[in-house]
Amino acid sequence: MITRKIINEKMSRIVEHNGTIYFAGIVSDDKELDIKIQAKRALEIAEERFKEAGTDKHHLLRAEICLKDIYRDFDAFNEVWKAWISDEKPARACVEANMASHNTLVEIIFTAAKK
Repeated sequence: MITRKIINEKMSRIVEHNGTIYFAGIVSDDKELDIKIQAKRALEIAEERFKEAGTDKHHLLRAEICLKDIYRDFDAFNEVWKAWISDEKPARACVEANMASHNTLVEIIFTAAKK
């Protein structure tokens, strides 16, 4: 069985299948902020989505992080990430990518196990 939540005309923001939860990319809702504040806001939104999906950051399996400018923002992003992440660290990839919005500095895609 597949469960989909927060559905719009393009996608489902949360999809669950066989106890694994897939999250669409999460970005800050205020794109005029610097990388640290965009990262913190994206992680706050992620925690709201985790709660809606029945999981939390302790059950993360994978995090895919896209930074608009990896050379400029990698260290600052990691400072925020290290303060947020639990002791049960997920597999992680961090790449540089163009974003759909020119002001978006970070997008994070999570996969988690159901609690």
